[in-house]
Amino acid sequence: MERMMIGKSTVIKGELTGEEDLTIEGTVEGRIELRNNTLTVGQHATIKAETSAKAILVIGTVTGNLTATDRIEIRETGKVEGDITAPKVAMADGAHFRGKIDMSAAKAEKTAPAAGQVHATELGSRPQSAPVAQTGARTNVA
Repeated sequence: MERMMIGKSTVIKGELTGEEDLTIEGTVEGRIELRNNTLTVGQHATIKAETSAKAILVIGTVTGNLTATDRIEIRETGKVEGDITAPKVAMADGAHFRGKIDMSAAKAEKTAPAAGQVHATELGSRPQSAPVAQTGARTNVA
């Protein structure tokens, strides 16, 4: 599969579409659409766009809504300000996110029937295991 790269010094304003995986290290403003491919927002990238792709990996900065048919991943250096829609979403410790997440796409319903919207304020807490009931009863062994 071919992979296209937009370098650090490149600035694109308008609509960007394609049929290959794309890594952006520069600046893109407008709209990005890669229906069947992966978009990687590199560490030096600044994206101000409505973005849709099969999968999106954010290592740099994105302002705008992200939609993926497979998954969205925000790494520890990634920053996203906008809403996310994808059946699978992963955020590393240290990732910055402001917006809401909608995981109610068809694929998410198959794997997690109770999937719904998670607001950014809820993302700060870590999952914890369910409390264990303690009865105080002791067993004596002879």
